[in-house]
Amino acid sequence: ITSPVYNINKEYNSYKDNLPHEQYLNWMNDVFSEIKRLLKEDGSFFLNVGSTCKIPYIHMDLCQKARNHFILQNDIVWVKSISLHEESFGHFKPTNSNRFLNQQHESVFHFTKNGEVKIDRLAIGVPYADKSNLDRWKHKSKSGKIDKRCRGNVWYCPYETVRSKKQHPASFPLKLPENCILMHGLRPDLVVFDPFSGSGTTMQAAA
Repeated sequence: ITSPVYNINKEYNSYKDNLPHEQYLNWMNDVFSEIKRLLKEDGSFFLNVGSTCKIPYIHMDLCQKARNHFILQNDIVWVKSISLHEESFGHFKPTNSNRFLNQQHESVFHFTKNGEVKIDRLAIGVPYADKSNLDRWKHKSKSGKIDKRCRGNVWYCPYETVRSKKQHPASFPLKLPENCILMHGLRPDLVVFDPFSGSGTTMQAAA
């Protein structure tokens, strides 16, 4: 599970986030090659990447590079903030523009080596609104009925506001890697790896 630098001139302490675009993509292609080498045959690779209004293709370009090594098994949308009717939920960085909308989502690409890795969908499931669906879809266990359905590929994980310059400038919320780990499926020999560890949120979720 990882979220690499996006090459959008973000201010990091020791890294210059402004490589020429092709150089950046070629570097990330090398990173993907190493991730493939380390990944088990039934492993999952979750790649979180966003874009900017002025550079809207970053996530698509990285997905295409990863396509050289993996199969895209699930395309997940991470919703950082959303407005429903007259209410807003989550936090977003406002865009002052007469051309662009506020950026309120990022991509989480779920790659595997063969596209056939079994996942635990109900580990991050949500309760049924209509309980008659429990019998209709036969969601039962030894102890009775399971009041959960698949969450789907749109995940609302509120963006955590950076309140200090000492904090990592582009961290994701703990819920995001937690969902990835649970969806892949817990097991005794599970190994979680983040090559761009950032502030260590992935490791915290694994623990």
